[in-house]
Formats: sequence, C-alpha cells, structure tokens
Amino acid sequence: MKTNLRETMSAPVLSDAEQGEGAVWVGIVLGTIAAVLYSLKAVFVKLAYLPTEGIEQVPPITLMMLRLGFSFPVYLAILWWVWRRTVIKPTGQQIGLAMLAGVLAYYLCTLLDFTGLQYITAQLERLLLFTYPAFVILFGALFFGGRLTGSGIAAVALAYSGLAVVFLGGDITESSNLWLGSGLVLACAMLFALFQLIAKSFIDRIGSSLFTCLAMLGAATAIFLHFTIAALTTDGIVAAFDLPPRIYALGLTIAVFSTLLPSFFMNIAIGRIGAQKVAMLGMFGPLATIIAAILILDEPFGIWDGVGTLVTIAGIALYMLVSKSKPRQT
Repeated sequence: MKTNLRETMSAPVLSDAEQGEGAVWVGIVLGTIAAVLYSLKAVFVKLAYLPTEGIEQVPPITLMMLRLGFSFPVYLAILWWVWRRTVIKPTGQQIGLAMLAGVLAYYLCTLLDFTGLQYITAQLERLLLFTYPAFVILFGALFFGGRLTGSGIAAVALAYSGLAVVFLGGDITESSNLWLGSGLVLACAMLFALFQLIAKSFIDRIGSSLFTCLAMLGAATAIFLHFTIAALTTDGIVAAFDLPPRIYALGLTIAVFSTLLPSFFMNIAIGRIGAQKVAMLGMFGPLATIIAAILILDEPFGIWDGVGTLVTIAGIALYMLVSKSKPRQT
C-alpha cells in the first residue's frame, strides 16, 4: 500500500539495524569516497595556482566558475529528470531554502577555501578543514538539540593541540600569509559544518538528489553573478575566459572528481548514516591530501607535521566516538 509524504514524515526513524546492513555500508563507502575526492580538490587547486605563461595566477572566482560551468549542466539534467519523477513536489519555501543552503556551502565556503589556498599548503588546508566535525557537534549542541560532554571537549582540545604542534614546529606551515589563509579555511570549516546539519533535514524531506541539484542551482547563480561582476569591472568577460588549456583541464577535473561525484556521494551518505558519522569518515581526507601533496606538489612534510596530524586525527576520531549527542528526530 502506498503512503503519502505526511505519513512518511510522521513515521518513526528506523535504527541502523532496521534499515539493514546494506544501507549502512552504502553510506559508509560513499562517505569515505566523498571524503577522499573532496580532499584532492586542494591539490588540483594548488596546481591551477602554479605560475602559467600569460597569467600571474588564475583568480579563485574563475576556478569556481570553471568548476560550476563544467558541472552545472549535469546538475540541471539530473534536476529535470528527478523533478519529473517526484510525485509530491517540494514547496516554494523548501526550494528557496535548499538553494540558500547551496549558496552557503558551494559558493561562500568554496570562495573562502579557494582564497585561503592561495596562501597556505594543501596539507594545512585539509588539516584545518578536517576539524569541521567538531563544529558539526558543537553547532548540533547549540542549535539542534544535541549535548556537549566533558570527554567530547577534551577530545577537541586534543585535536587542536595537534594543530598547535603543526603550527609551532611543522614544515607545512610555510606560507606567504599563514594567518590569513588559515583563518579563511577555518571559517570555511565552520560554515560547512553548519551546512551538513541543515542538509540532513532537507535530504529527509525531499531526497538527496533533488536537494543536491537545488543547492547547486543556488550556488551556480551566486557564482555566475560574482564572476560576471568581477569580469566586467576588470578586463571583460572574453579576457576572463582567455586561459591556458591546462587551467580548463584542471577546472574539468575539479568539476567531475571533486564536485559532481562527491557531492552526491556525501549527501546520500548523510541521508543513510547521518551527518556525524559522515563527518567521522572525513579522517581519510587529510591522509589522501598528504600523499597527493607530497607526490604531486612536492610539498614538505616533516616529523612534527606527522605528529601533529596524527594527534589531530586521533582527537577528532575520539570526539566522534565519545560524543553523546542525541540524534535529531525528523
């Protein structure tokens, strides 16, 4: 017998066991892949920032424009396909709020992140972003009915002591403007944590695919407007697109492997196992970035970087394990 949306929304939330092991493992696998693919974005962006004949450095908003330019048609096609098959359409308010959530995560967070990467190494960027699970639980406690515990606070302190080790003695903090870049990336982590908590309620109500497409529609609108205004106030639209082929290739790579695939994988994972568990899977991100940055970017990595990274990863992992936050009922 078919059920309507109201009956579905009022039904009790199933436990992991009731959902079935398959659903849980799909969320874990997709969440892990998403974490790794997202982490490689920093390496691709740093490659795009390398000196190129004809331009000093591609602006962050131009990279964002290329990223969405290549990925947006796919989101539009999926949006059209999903919309046609959605029996009960989301309300205008739900559409608008989903788009605003996309502006928060895929425009503002990305702008902060890409700008910060101009000043700091890919490894430090990923390590700073890795602290966002702490903000997920902090904001969950402040705004979504969760709880903070003494053991959780101690675990976060351990994680940030690892960052302190890196900042005091590490090699990956070599930077043209360490504090500006670090501050921008940390702000990105905070806002992305807030997005994850917001996204869960939307995914429960309108589905991960529809939410992702609407979020990207909102982000694309903001990016297109920003890029157009920036181009018109400088050398014009044509000059803004006068880029070397390798920049276009990197833009395509970022669009496919660090945007399209992980955005759907992560939102599906959030829908299956929740924001906090997906956040914990992010521990694979710094490891993937370290390996790629050393092999591809030839970034330094000393013993104190290793010690600080391990302490930070251990602190965040411990925080997730000891957290007693109550899950939100949807």
